[in-house]
Amino acid sequence: MTEQALTEAVTPAEIASRSQRVAPRLREHLEVTPFVPFGAFSEELGAEVLVKCEHLQRTGSFKARGSMAKILTLTDEQRERGVVTASTGNHGLGVSNALATLGGRGIVYVPENASVSKVAAIKRFGVEVRSQGTDSGALELVARQHAAENDLTYVPPYNDPDIVAGQGTVGVEILEQLAGQQLDAVFVAVGGGGLVSGIASVLKRYRPEIKVYGASPVRDAPMVASIEAGKVVQVDAQATLSDGTAGSVEPGSITFELCRTLVDDWILVSEDAISAALRMVIDTEHQLIEGSAAMAFAAARARRTELEGQRVAIVSCGGNISASTLVAALA
Repeated sequence: MTEQALTEAVTPAEIASRSQRVAPRLREHLEVTPFVPFGAFSEELGAEVLVKCEHLQRTGSFKARGSMAKILTLTDEQRERGVVTASTGNHGLGVSNALATLGGRGIVYVPENASVSKVAAIKRFGVEVRSQGTDSGALELVARQHAAENDLTYVPPYNDPDIVAGQGTVGVEILEQLAGQQLDAVFVAVGGGGLVSGIASVLKRYRPEIKVYGASPVRDAPMVASIEAGKVVQVDAQATLSDGTAGSVEPGSITFELCRTLVDDWILVSEDAISAALRMVIDTEHQLIEGSAAMAFAAARARRTELEGQRVAIVSCGGNISASTLVAALA
């Protein structure tokens, strides 16, 4: 890596192995989410669409997986002394849920513009919430420093092998639920890259023919910019309906190399496309998803001509959308 790594680099094979090992432990505490057809969207794309419904996961997001996987590696003493993390919402919810389940104390740093509903949900778990700044990437460094200075355990939102492996259990379940059936492509929302790194590590190890698409909002796509630059770079981000993917990529993150190696194609999604996809899911499936999940549907729409006749998976990564954001998206 060209930048100072904050976490030791790991290979996709190592992540896949970790995902397989941790999957049974996560099932003791979390849901095996449905992997189901979305008929109207299948008809629209001319493809068979299967949706991995992580918006139905405990805490309303896939983030519960990585957080639980990491907290499971800590001792009782480490959890009781306390953990620290930074999050735009969903990761903080995952960490808080894991602490409530396994026992322990926590501090969650959130940006001042974080979703009000997500912050309220974090507080209900009884952890301490600290609001600071507006850049979740910069906030990760603040949280990491606080943990180091106070002998607490820092739990990264994505830059950690255990976190990425926990997210990779989504891929483990997809393969199990396919039961040997063909799958041609998978669409995944990308912020820091933990989810797509984990899923792609698993899928590429066992079904390398599956094409992995990464989707990011046009307004805030640091991983895409970093891949194009060949190193982690900062971008001038704007507010986006995909608040679950918002924030810069931590320099030296293990997810950069995993994304560079594993993601076959990148799609930048406009705010209008995210809104339209959100409306489509509500109108046709009557399920509520958040902007980052809608972005994966929008990305599939952008590639509809190349998907015709294929079996396609869409990872609906979360459902934690506030009323105000939903009103803005549907306006």
